[in-house]
Amino acid sequence: MLKLEEKEFLLNSIRVIYDYPQPGIIFRDITTLINNKQAFSLTINHLKERYIGYNLDFIAGIESRGFIFGTALAYALNIGFVPIRKKGKLPYTTISEKYALEYGFSEIEIHIDAFKDTQKEIPNVLLIDDLIATGGTALAAANLIKQAGAQCVESCFIINLKDLQGAKAMRERTQVYSLLDL
Repeated sequence: MLKLEEKEFLLNSIRVIYDYPQPGIIFRDITTLINNKQAFSLTINHLKERYIGYNLDFIAGIESRGFIFGTALAYALNIGFVPIRKKGKLPYTTISEKYALEYGFSEIEIHIDAFKDTQKEIPNVLLIDDLIATGGTALAAANLIKQAGAQCVESCFIINLKDLQGAKAMRERTQVYSLLDL
């Protein structure tokens, strides 16, 4: 578990931009966390300690910031990484899941054989992204992991925007862990 001063350090390493991408939105820019070597190392080392005993086979990261944390953590745990991408970005046969946006729908995909490189019948997967807001993308990603024949043992987010209730919705599907609850 992160100490209070470590949480404050990570929180202070994230740039806050008001009224982006539109008026009334408070954007949490994690680029300042990942380019701060102490903050990024603290984040990945903490996650490695948390997940070392989970018997994970893969980390699945949601495009695009989930790729940053997911690949670093997969490397630290010596396991594979699986990208979950926007529709039309993966080169092989995919399965897809639509999810609701504030105005319309979007769709993400995963390779149909994403979790085949293991001896387990049902591989254990950690889903990771930088932030959870309403939870639509994360829920769709967890559904894709299941459709691809794996078990999403937990979903991990650097930031949980509590007021938007995405983590609450996600807990109906899988366990949720976040480093920072705002």
